Amino acid sequence: MRARGDPAAAAAAAAAAPHVSIILPVHNAEPWLNECLESVLQQDFEGSMELSVFNDASKDKSMTIIEKWKVKLEGSGIPVVIGGHASPSPRGVGYSKNQAIAQSSGSYLCFLDSDDVMMPQRVRLQLEAAAQHPTSIIGCQVRREPPNSTERYTRWINQLASDQLLTQVFTSNGPTVIMPTWFCSRAWFSHVGPFDEGGQGVPEDLLFFYNHLRKGGGVVRVDQSLLLYRYHPDAATHSVLETTIWTHRVRFLEERVLPHWAAFTIWNAGRQGRRLYRSLAAGTRRKVVAFCDVDENKIRKGFYCHEDSQERPKPRVPILHFRAARPPFVICVKLDLTGGAFENNLRSLHLQEGRDFLHFS
Repeated sequence: MRARGDPAAAAAAAAAAPHVSIILPVHNAEPWLNECLESVLQQDFEGSMELSVFNDASKDKSMTIIEKWKVKLEGSGIPVVIGGHASPSPRGVGYSKNQAIAQSSGSYLCFLDSDDVMMPQRVRLQLEAAAQHPTSIIGCQVRREPPNSTERYTRWINQLASDQLLTQVFTSNGPTVIMPTWFCSRAWFSHVGPFDEGGQGVPEDLLFFYNHLRKGGGVVRVDQSLLLYRYHPDAATHSVLETTIWTHRVRFLEERVLPHWAAFTIWNAGRQGRRLYRSLAAGTRRKVVAFCDVDENKIRKGFYCHEDSQERPKPRVPILHFRAARPPFVICVKLDLTGGAFENNLRSLHLQEGRDFLHFS
């Protein structure tokens, strides 16, 4: 038994602890697990590494596959820690990630979804970035499988400029570096976390990301494709309702940005812009001085009336051509869907993203 308070024993334990823990929650992942676990074995990282698996009540052959790979991985010098439960129902991704982290011992955490595949250089390159950015979440570019699924979303993941990793955190796409690519120090995770354990339907990654930003965390992306990011109907992300995401996004926008703006314009007098206006708290709605658009019919009407408002008289918000509107803008136009027309209009105003405008769609 190790003596308590023994500095030499503590140093030896620290030296023996794996430097990187790969965090792998599993629930009914039989179709993908072999390829996923093969990618752990194929890492070119030469430092110490462990795999921490938490089985969340799988009813398929996931555990059989995991036990088989435990022998292979440990034979190659990668310790495998396995936890789990066999309750009738799964407890959710947030719970499983927290459990996998709790049973692991690495100084750094590399998150992996059981339906994805890591490229051989992932751990090595993301660890290098994490060592340079100790209070950041490190992401990477991805390759989507099937290749033609979510094309617009995949472009957004891969092509955001480094400053946009922070300026576009309010968009409908969620975290600007996606959860299956996350890599960070254990110390920083402990400072921010844990994940919300509300279970199915809770966007635990988005809630953690927001808390990370609240605590001053940075966002960094390794600009190489280090993950095969699989799209399929059974993915956990499909259990989260769009309305749930919308509510969290609006509240975070009201918390982080809108208190600093005395007044602002909503760019889009259509459905999404009006929806944002109606979703705002009453005090924030009063800061909306106008909508702006390019649609002559909307501009000709002249105003938007919030019919469900309890205020008397009911608010009427002017609708202007975008060139007649004043920044700052909350933009509710989806990027990359207008053949470049919207992006050209925005560039013509010579505004600074993050100060004069932010994207909400």
